[in-house]
Amino acid sequence: MFDPASPSPSLRLGSRGSPLALRQAEEAKAKLIAAHPELSEGDVEILPIRTTGDRVRDRALAEIGGKGLFTKEIEEALYNGQIDIAVHCMKDLPTWLAKWSAIPAILEREDPRDAFFSPKAANIAGLPQGARVGSASLRRSSQVLALRPDLKIGLIRGNVETRLAKLAAGEFDATLLAIAGLIRLGKAERATAILEPEEMLPSAGQGAIGLQVRADDTRTRDLVAALDHRPSSIRVGAERACLDILDGSCRTPIGCLAEIEGDFLRLRALVAEPDGSRVYRTERRGVISDAVALGIDAGRELRAAAGEAYFAALAEF
Repeated sequence: MFDPASPSPSLRLGSRGSPLALRQAEEAKAKLIAAHPELSEGDVEILPIRTTGDRVRDRALAEIGGKGLFTKEIEEALYNGQIDIAVHCMKDLPTWLAKWSAIPAILEREDPRDAFFSPKAANIAGLPQGARVGSASLRRSSQVLALRPDLKIGLIRGNVETRLAKLAAGEFDATLLAIAGLIRLGKAERATAILEPEEMLPSAGQGAIGLQVRADDTRTRDLVAALDHRPSSIRVGAERACLDILDGSCRTPIGCLAEIEGDFLRLRALVAEPDGSRVYRTERRGVISDAVALGIDAGRELRAAAGEAYFAALAEF
């Protein structure tokens, strides 16, 4: 419990400095204050932290170290005590957490689907032959190519406005972004279409915000735990369990989505060849209490179907 008599009452939230990341940090701050009346606006501070992934924008993430590039500096600040809480997009967080840390809360998840943007077509199927699609995600590009092998994939990085500006300038004919970020920025209406999971399976954790703390910081851990949205935690936990088995990284095209349907959980997952030439899919349904086990089982099936040679080749990709 927060102690207002503590010599250091301020809670410091670390976040990437992009408009979307700061919006997510503001959401976390507002929820902390709402859940704990003893906290005032001045007790919670947001510290923007520039990550390697933000600095290097002209290369694919797989070439420069993978998804941890968006969290490494933030986690270092947490470990060193410069911040008390790290605010992450769960899809950016590496599959394996540092042992000194914990995630006591996942905020209520936003829509996890991907959005399609194009001035030339209403959907992927409608794009002209050989159209150029901008993406930095192997997961998205492999699924696009599985649907349309004729399309050309080009690297596009940067925030929402940067990507849409490149589209408007004619550098690309289409691009894809998570609709969750656009909703949080109040820009969802700019999407040409929202893609259903049957067409584009999202990334594990997409649309979910996680709050990471030092495991031994019981004061902060208790404050944060009050914000946990249990259904979202269950879904993300199942997806990350699947990712764990698949050694998920930016080098591995993996899609995974868990949804709660009454008392049951439905999980869909896939791994794909980067060129979309082959996609391995599976699905699990079971009771919610078995969510993590369902994710593990799905991951094992996909790993066996793709074969160890597949994962070995992608590790060198």
